Amino acid sequence: MDMKGRVAVVTGGTRGVGAGVAGAFARAGARVVVCARRPPDVPLEGCEFLPLDLRDGAAVRDFFARLDQVDVLVNNAGGTPYRLLGESDAERHARVIELNLTAPLTASLAARERLAATRGSIVMIGSVSGTRPSPGSAAYGAAKAGLANLARSMAVEWAPEIRVNTLVLGMVRTELSALHYGDEEGIAAVGATVPLGRLAEPREIGEAALFLASDAASYITGASLLVHGGGERPAFLDAATVNKEA
Repeated sequence: MDMKGRVAVVTGGTRGVGAGVAGAFARAGARVVVCARRPPDVPLEGCEFLPLDLRDGAAVRDFFARLDQVDVLVNNAGGTPYRLLGESDAERHARVIELNLTAPLTASLAARERLAATRGSIVMIGSVSGTRPSPGSAAYGAAKAGLANLARSMAVEWAPEIRVNTLVLGMVRTELSALHYGDEEGIAAVGATVPLGRLAEPREIGEAALFLASDAASYITGASLLVHGGGERPAFLDAATVNKEA
């Protein structure tokens, strides 16, 4: 998956999954441009950083207009705090949707002309939260569900010049894992609920994104690739009173 001579833009690529994605493209030889509101705490090897607030549509359009070439756009920026629906007002939940759904749409539209010129690729970073109930992150789950649908529509409208796919992520071990899962014991316990027995590493997400953007996936568009270690074991299996020996 040689990316030499190609330019990859990774939004929110300063840490966690985004840094894993940026690193994968850099190792493959791409020129990697990482954009976020704040610079990375640790320099990203082989990547350049440009500040950008993805909620500012005019700034996003200006950002892509200043780039001579874009071959890949990875819409990674996003996230949410734990917040039950009734604990906040609609405006605050709407900000989560803005970051996780509207911002990727804004970036994709701004990059469209550059991507079409290179017959490029967009990779959306989705989540299993968009495929199941997500108590405590309902707005985030709704946004990620919308993102996958947006990608499928975009893939049809913008073919054949631009391919558009979604990575549907499960749990990933990042710098913020302790906030969600607790200490090392908690992280290990949560990982044990995954069929593969652990959380994903950011570099593994990066390799999956690299595949979807590469020539190896040249006939893949409008697809959602599950990267979740096998998903979640159905709760009813543990509650059933038969076949406990098995």
